[in-house]
Amino acid sequence: MKPFTPESHRTKRGFTMLELVIVIVVLGILAAMAIPRMDRDMKQEAADHILAQIRYTQHLALNDYKHKFDSEFWQRRFWHITFGSCSGNTVKFYMIGSDNNMTGSTNASFAKTEAAIDPVTGKPIFWQNGAICPEGGDGTVSEDIFLTYKFGITNVTNSCGAAHIAFDHLGRPFHGSAFTNADAVDYEGYADQRCTFTFTLSDGDSFQIHVEPETGYAYIEGQESS
Repeated sequence: MKPFTPESHRTKRGFTMLELVIVIVVLGILAAMAIPRMDRDMKQEAADHILAQIRYTQHLALNDYKHKFDSEFWQRRFWHITFGSCSGNTVKFYMIGSDNNMTGSTNASFAKTEAAIDPVTGKPIFWQNGAICPEGGDGTVSEDIFLTYKFGITNVTNSCGAAHIAFDHLGRPFHGSAFTNADAVDYEGYADQRCTFTFTLSDGDSFQIHVEPETGYAYIEGQESS
């Protein structure tokens, strides 16, 4: 039998109402601080993701010589990234590809078989412009392409015109319909000025990604070293 000690009969003390209130207040303050941070992180995550895709497009161009100067349609072969809209114009997505056979498809000038492959999912970075976009895609394409579902992006604009940009074998940017509809041996689509993509989120906030002329260097506005 254990000998009697004061410790063996000590009553366990619970939290007082004041202590519980203090804990709740502290948790409320932490939550209030965390929510804006989560919003900022989502915006940054979206910007980082899209920047990576633009740079991936340029990487493909640098490593895949697409030039056929004996054809008037040669610019159509450039690797390019296109930002499109799903049915109803409410869901935004992007796709990356090359009109390798220079047929000038109406769907951003390349077909699904000509799309780049997402190195993470192993699936095509492609969607049919104007088609219905089921959340998560149809299982045959990379689901990361649906910017509205993934990041809440509701609008995409480009200061250079059409919401797509291409790169040649030197990494130089081309823009607008001049290269997607090219029918002459010229450099009409060459971007001789900075192209700025503006992405608007569902809460009205936005961010910009710049693509510089000549070098094709892409970066997030305010984050030149990104």
